[in-house]
Amino acid sequence: MSDPYDAVLVLSFGGPEGPDEVRPFLENVTRGRGVPPERLDAVEEHYQHFGGVSPINELNRRLVADLSRALRESGRDLPVYFGNRNWHPLAADTVTGMARDGVRRALVFATSAYGGYSACRQYHEDIARAREAAIERTGSAPDLVKLRHFYDHPLFVASVADGVRAARERLDAGHDARLVFTAHSIPLSADRTAGPPEEGGHRYSRQMTEAARLVADAVGTSEHDLVWQSRSGPPQIPWLEPDIVDHLDDLHDRGVGAVVVSPVGFVSDHLEVVWDLDNEAAAHAEKLGMGFARAASAGSDPRFVEMVVELIAEQTDAAPVRELGTGPRAGVGCNGTPCHPGCCEPAARPTR
Repeated sequence: MSDPYDAVLVLSFGGPEGPDEVRPFLENVTRGRGVPPERLDAVEEHYQHFGGVSPINELNRRLVADLSRALRESGRDLPVYFGNRNWHPLAADTVTGMARDGVRRALVFATSAYGGYSACRQYHEDIARAREAAIERTGSAPDLVKLRHFYDHPLFVASVADGVRAARERLDAGHDARLVFTAHSIPLSADRTAGPPEEGGHRYSRQMTEAARLVADAVGTSEHDLVWQSRSGPPQIPWLEPDIVDHLDDLHDRGVGAVVVSPVGFVSDHLEVVWDLDNEAAAHAEKLGMGFARAASAGSDPRFVEMVVELIAEQTDAAPVRELGTGPRAGVGCNGTPCHPGCCEPAARPTR
């Protein structure tokens, strides 16, 4: 098999791996975005609750190892690199290393299933900046081709659905529990400009809605909710609502006795999942006397790696595209160029 690519880059958000790294990491994430210091203080406390370590880097290292193995088994012995937007290993350093290793053309798997500024376009910007750094340091940079959105890939949907089924089994209420999906909230202004201008915006929330519907259909549930979590911006800026905790109050008022919460908007159990759901939301449900079970995210399922291999095969072998949704196929771009002119370019930079 002869591939036109000679490496894969796993590109992610990043997270601290020690107490002293938390504040510098948070300042990287929020620089220039008007997040009040007291909000950073609160989030820093969440990280320190776990020893200042976010699970995300270790989860991504496992993904890199599993993907390397799966690629070899599929006949594609491509080296897999790992870089982050906000913390070490930084994408600029990783791409510089790729250039020094002689990599000419690589595929990029960004650990986000969706469109939108922070979920997609910012990864294109990360790619462009990383290449610029590599060129400045070494005189060259590999071509980097970002893979498409995968929110409606059958293997992603199946992984999330099995997480829901397993969570149901842990609850006495079982199939009577209300199914609630969560995703990271973003400013309404960012959602309005998510997608190409002619599409009318709201690609982020529309893809989330579609993913939730596909998973609900897979588990045989006609009733479900999509709500939001992890808001971090200035209070005067409106964000997608309702928040998961407020929604639990509403469900309790309606007589709902138990919930299964699936973080469909997240591909791994990183800190915003384990704090906002496993701590805050779970504690609030207990206070209300409501049964609560949180479903695992897709990234812990072996089919997630299988899905990444399929996405790679779409580019290397023109393999058939597998998707369940009705939205446009999007997210692919080369060297930082977005998938469509003007796509996901908000008038004001969102906080995420």
